[in-house]
Amino acid sequence: MSTSRRSLPLLKTLIMGKTQRRTVTYMPRPGDGAPRPVTLIPGDGIGPLVTNAVEQVMEAMHAPVYFEKYEVHGDMNRVPKEVMDSIKKNEVCLKGGLRTPMGGGVSSLNVQLRKELDLYASLVNCCNLPGLPTRHENVDIVVIRENTEGEYSGLEHEVVPGVVESLKVITKFCSERIAKYAFEYAYLNNRKKVTAVHKANIMKLADGLFLESCREVATKYPSIKYNEIIVDNCCMQLVSRPEQFDVMVTPNLYGNLVANTAAGIAGGTGVMPGGNVGAEHAVFEQGASAGNVGKEKIVDQKKANPVALLLSSAMMLRHLQFPSFADRLENAVKRVISEGKYRTKDLGGDSTTQEVVDAVIAKLD
Repeated sequence: MSTSRRSLPLLKTLIMGKTQRRTVTYMPRPGDGAPRPVTLIPGDGIGPLVTNAVEQVMEAMHAPVYFEKYEVHGDMNRVPKEVMDSIKKNEVCLKGGLRTPMGGGVSSLNVQLRKELDLYASLVNCCNLPGLPTRHENVDIVVIRENTEGEYSGLEHEVVPGVVESLKVITKFCSERIAKYAFEYAYLNNRKKVTAVHKANIMKLADGLFLESCREVATKYPSIKYNEIIVDNCCMQLVSRPEQFDVMVTPNLYGNLVANTAAGIAGGTGVMPGGNVGAEHAVFEQGASAGNVGKEKIVDQKKANPVALLLSSAMMLRHLQFPSFADRLENAVKRVISEGKYRTKDLGGDSTTQEVVDAVIAKLD
């Protein structure tokens, strides 16, 4: 057999390898390519910087979305009606951080949004990014948090001067639906385990009801392993062996603490995407709340990290059923992180927001 004849199978393999790179992932229905409106809330602090980063990347990709932008700030008494109307009409919102005043009579606009739109599930994906060194490897945790009740119910009053009572509300309805969402997420994303985080050894009725709901839902998903962990032990296990966790489902307050801890372990709050979803609406934002407004110095120097919101906007694109645009954006961000040339200060570099954005745009397929 001649050398040229022997080389034909190898040549065929190389050619086939090139032509088969693209796989069939999504068959759109007629009209699915029509541009979709998205409500945009730049917010406070670093919010305008990082939301502008998303706008630039979306424009560079020619993504089929356009933004309806509104000025909302954390010191407002309420989210303006025209903003709520826009979100209800568009069903999707992208937002920067909103600064919540400490104490006083101004309630959190973030909580207002979640309650009025019934965004009952918060999802934060905390995972290692290639090229970004962290203390732990193989971290890939999804924290799913009940978003509308618990300690965030806002039911506080002063019984007598010097004595304040704050009510924690847990209901069967909300506990059951967040458990269903967590198990459904695990099932649809080929996840193997769901861990319920609780403090039922002390709050036997409230957290006991949450656990009871999780156990009932778990019986309907026999292929997914289910276990439970007390919240204080959970925090210790997170910082010592985070790779043991897969999907975590939590009541409201614990989820905030767990998500921020997991984000810090996996690379920092500046790179973790997240979103809040209900039956009809979704709001995407930086996954971990710590640092989502940032410090004035970062704003003045224009060195805010846009990675978290860029990855959150990739989640948004998948939610809107634009998977190839989501893949292009996510892959470009990961390439920039992996190369390490353009990183903001929180990731060990000194790049500006705009330099990171330009690098991401340059890496778009």
